[in-house]
Amino acid sequence: MRLADIKTIFHQELDSLYERNEVDAFFYRMVEHYLMLERFVLVVQPDYTLTKAQEQPLFEGLAQLKLEKPLQYILGRAFFLDMELKVNEHVLIPRPETEELVRWLITECHNKKTGLGILDVGTGSGCIAIALAKHFSSARVDAMDVSEKALAVALENAKQHKVAINSVLDDIGQAQTQEKYDLVVSNPPYVREQEKRDIKNNVKKYEPGLALFVSDQKPLIFYQAIVEFCRKNLKPGGMLFLEINQYLAKETQQILVDNLFQEVELRKDIFGNFRFLKGRKGE
Repeated sequence: MRLADIKTIFHQELDSLYERNEVDAFFYRMVEHYLMLERFVLVVQPDYTLTKAQEQPLFEGLAQLKLEKPLQYILGRAFFLDMELKVNEHVLIPRPETEELVRWLITECHNKKTGLGILDVGTGSGCIAIALAKHFSSARVDAMDVSEKALAVALENAKQHKVAINSVLDDIGQAQTQEKYDLVVSNPPYVREQEKRDIKNNVKKYEPGLALFVSDQKPLIFYQAIVEFCRKNLKPGGMLFLEINQYLAKETQQILVDNLFQEVELRKDIFGNFRFLKGRKGE
């Protein structure tokens, strides 16, 4: 079958579920991933024909897209900053907003290059921890998660990118470590149950709810636990960086203020929502 004909089938099967440009992106990404063919092939060779063996992974992927499975889970790969990472249903798919958080941290801490102790709370795929280990090459980077399967993914990604991170299987609310850190960063669960209606089906159906959702009654439970941890384990003058729920920005900010953090600052993401928070622990 011609590649152009398969693209037409993708649109026939998926246009009722996704935007047309999304379907194009799915198709070209699969062609690139499975067939190692660039997008221009369709332009310069409109009659490019595939063998049955070449067609198979495309149609298998199409079937999974019809079930609203995220493309990143179908391919087992996701991009974050300049990295390609392994992902599966045990870890969240890295988001562009989290890239912004990492860039902000690096910008703010550019002069703190040597001997840092860094903790990433709720590491998932390890995207934050690995990006920081690459940038702060002399740092000790600990990656904490309650999921052993998530930590296995993070360690595999770290090995792929030739950096060292230390996996910490623990719950931030009960962590007993005596380690002291210069930087703590986290993108914890923050979507309230009442906000689930705004979340896309492919996220609700396939991404780990443990890493996404919190109760309506205690929506800031993880931020409170992280700040409490920082009272004991963040060094004086150390920095805390958080990704947050835009609807609870002021409330989350107040947790830092109430615990005597200084230089507390909210920052908006590329979509204009308050998405990030930082503070410095008092000396």
